[in-house]
Amino acid sequence: MGNRSQELSRRERQIMDVIYQREQATVGEVQEALPDPPSYSSVRALMGILEEKGWLLHEQDGARYIYRPTQPRASAGKQAIARVLHTFYGGSVEQAVAALLESSDGFTDEQMMQISALIAQARQEGR
Repeated sequence: MGNRSQELSRRERQIMDVIYQREQATVGEVQEALPDPPSYSSVRALMGILEEKGWLLHEQDGARYIYRPTQPRASAGKQAIARVLHTFYGGSVEQAVAALLESSDGFTDEQMMQISALIAQARQEGR
């Protein structure tokens, strides 16, 4: 499935956001949805690169290609978080959470209760 560990450029992340939001899209649909879009051929080339990297696959529908992600957004997100933890926090979940708490405008009481409930559930499940 390609080299999924390769980092994505800003534009590649924007393309993946469009694909995940729509679940599938053509090059033209992606181009229309991008902010300050590059040319059609540039978008097509970037989507080809994403396919080579293992992020996208396509199927042909007449004269057009329809692109889909190779894995669900949640799975890709978990892999991205693991890379961030390793790269920026030496694998320390505690340091990453501390950074989130420091950089955020704070959490609502409801968000804090949800986070506490997730921690309690993880404890019960032995994680």
